[in-house]
Amino acid sequence: MEALVSLGIGLLTACGLYLVLRPSTFSVVLGLTLLSYAVNTLIFFGGRLNATAPPLMLPGSSGHADPLPQALVLTAIVIGFGMTAYLVALALRAKGESGTDHVDAAEDR
Repeated sequence: MEALVSLGIGLLTACGLYLVLRPSTFSVVLGLTLLSYAVNTLIFFGGRLNATAPPLMLPGSSGHADPLPQALVLTAIVIGFGMTAYLVALALRAKGESGTDHVDAAEDR
């Protein structure tokens, strides 16, 4: 299971990096989104989640789930959504002013 998750996180990271390095702004936004998914998945699985662990500390229970990775991922999802919305607005503004989707507003070659 760990190898499959590691492979998935690596694939998300590789695709995200490839898209961030592309010249169009939509690809950059999509790449940053994939990178945030990869980091969120890494944090989530780094918390050593167990399907049988109770979510609350009840009297007599042991091995409860750690709420810190879940709280970090939830915060990162909200921040990532805000960042994506800002980047899309910035890209649309840049396209409206320059007329091109290129990241440095250069003419397509």
